[in-house]
Amino acid sequence: MRITMDDGWRAVVTDEPLHIAPRFSGDAVCVMHYADGKERERFVADTFGSQHWLWDTPDVFRFAPDSRKLVGVELQMPYMSAVAETSTRLPAMPAVRPGGLRADEVRDFRHETCTVLCRAPGDAMLICLRDLDVLDEPLEACIGIAPDMALLVQHGSVVGWNLTDPVRYLTTWFADPDPAPPSDTTRRLLTECLDLITEPVIDDVMDREPAALARLRAADDALRNQQDDRHRADALLALIAGLVEDYADVPPPQKP
Repeated sequence: MRITMDDGWRAVVTDEPLHIAPRFSGDAVCVMHYADGKERERFVADTFGSQHWLWDTPDVFRFAPDSRKLVGVELQMPYMSAVAETSTRLPAMPAVRPGGLRADEVRDFRHETCTVLCRAPGDAMLICLRDLDVLDEPLEACIGIAPDMALLVQHGSVVGWNLTDPVRYLTTWFADPDPAPPSDTTRRLLTECLDLITEPVIDDVMDREPAALARLRAADDALRNQQDDRHRADALLALIAGLVEDYADVPPPQKP
């Protein structure tokens, strides 16, 4: 199977997926081998594909120059985009076919981030789509490029990606996810944190609605006092830290 990405860039699907556990920081999913910023810089320098440039943060797909095979990805969550939408509709998902990618040619390209987030019940799966039009037709394929992570293909083009059981892969940016199963408390708090940073709740937080601010403070307090699953709790604290700093301790404006 041959697929197309942005900039007319093409690759063939192989039978070699990445055997790297995804790192889900809450605002991005990373499937790469590096432990700090310097290792990340070396990794990017030694590979080719789509990458960040200054303030431009497209989705990142990196390939080895010798084999042209996919060696790492870093995908942004849609709610980080100014045009992000959240949809309760879910696309019909074909069976996942494990596989990697091999580039047709050695050249850089730019791949746009997704703009639509679809959340399955209980956030058992996060589905990120290029736009709402993707929901109007069936998906053609799901290419499982890493454990519990797949690229979504429609009409031969990559139109999104998904992450199954995202709470399992919660971690801070450079750390590997905890191999122990996530607690029920963490699962509940992931859903609460995703509610807080997506519409409509995020709008209420930014408008300093008392009920929304109470939810934000409660989530922050619950995460700080969580006794188990600390590694994942710290990742969720980092996810909502900006909101807590900007809104949780600021009183609502006085109404005349």
